[in-house]
Amino acid sequence: MSAVPEFTHERVLTAQGARSGLVITVALHSSALGPALGGCRMWTYPTWADGQADALRLSAAMTLKNAAAGLDAGGGKSVIALPMGEHVDSDRRRAALLDLGDLVELMDGRYRTAEDVGTTEHDMVVVRERTAHVVGLPADKGGAGEPAGATALGVFSAIAPTLEAAFGSEQIEGRSFVISGLGQVGGRLARMLAGQGARLIITDIDDRKRQLASELDAKWISPDRALTTEADVLVLAGLGGILTDEAIDALPVRAVVGPANNPLADRSGAARLQERGIVYAPDFVVNAGGVIHLEGIGHGLEWPAIAERLTGIGDTVRSVLAAARDHGTTTLEAAEALAYARIDAARARQSVGV
Repeated sequence: MSAVPEFTHERVLTAQGARSGLVITVALHSSALGPALGGCRMWTYPTWADGQADALRLSAAMTLKNAAAGLDAGGGKSVIALPMGEHVDSDRRRAALLDLGDLVELMDGRYRTAEDVGTTEHDMVVVRERTAHVVGLPADKGGAGEPAGATALGVFSAIAPTLEAAFGSEQIEGRSFVISGLGQVGGRLARMLAGQGARLIITDIDDRKRQLASELDAKWISPDRALTTEADVLVLAGLGGILTDEAIDALPVRAVVGPANNPLADRSGAARLQERGIVYAPDFVVNAGGVIHLEGIGHGLEWPAIAERLTGIGDTVRSVLAAARDHGTTTLEAAEALAYARIDAARARQSVGV
C-alpha cells in the first residue's frame, strides 16, 4: 500500500448535492491570512475522487497565489464534478449551484467562492441564493464583474520580465508565442500580444476559436501540437497538469508563462525546465490578476489602483526570477518562499495575539 500523503488542509467537505445528485467538494486549505478566496470549477472528471483531488490541489495553489499577491486572503477552491459522458441540463446545473451554496455556507465565512473554469459570474448569482460568501457577481448586481480581463493584464505584465530572463530583453515585438487555450483569458492575452507585434501560434480544443487566428493574423495549429511547435515562449492558458517529464524534455521553447493553474504534472518539473534552460514563471504568481481584481473591488478600490496592482505582478515575477538566480533554487521554490514568508509571519502574529 502506498503512503497516504500528509493532510495539509484546514477543512474539506465532499458531499452529494441534495438537489443535483452531483458530487461537490469545497476545500479550505488555509485561512492564516484571512478568509479564503478561490473559485468554483465545474468540470468533467473520470470519478468523483478525481474532482476532489483537483479541489485539494487547486486550493493549496490558491493559498500560494493569494499570499504571493500580497492579499489578506487564504486559499480555497470548490469543484462540482460532472460525470463523464453525462449531459447536465440547465435545471440540474442550477441545482448544483444551489448545492454548492449550501456547502460554502457550512464553512462559516472562512471560504468565499467565485467563478472559475466552467462557471460564470451569472452562476454566482445563483450561489448567492444560498450563501452570502460569494464574490465575482456581475457589476449590475453590485459585484466585481468578469475578472478575466484583470487576469489577462496580470499575465501580460509577467511576460516582459520572463522575456528579459530568457533573452536579455523585454521586447515583445518579433517574439513568437504559442498560446494553448483561447478562453476568456487566453483570447484577451492573444489580442494584447498581437497589439505589441508578437508572432502568434494559437490553438484551442474548440475549433470555433480558429476565427481568432484570422483576426490576429496568427497561425492556427491543432491542440496536440501545442507542446511540440517551435517558438520563443509557450503560454499555457487551459487546464493544468500537462507538463509531464516527457513533455518538458521535448519542449522547443525558451520560456513558459501563462494563466493555467498547476501546469506542472509534478513539482520536479520546475527543476527539469531549469536544467533545460527554459525559464518558468510560476503560475500562481502570474495568474493572480483575477483575485487581485476581486479583492480590490471588495475593498472599494477604483480601477486605476487595481490596474497598478495588476501591472505590479511583473515586478513580483522579476523578483522571483532574481531570487531563484541569486539563491540557486528553482523559480517555483523562490515563489513558494515568497508566499510562505507572508503566511508564516501571519501565523506568528496570531500565536502571540497580535
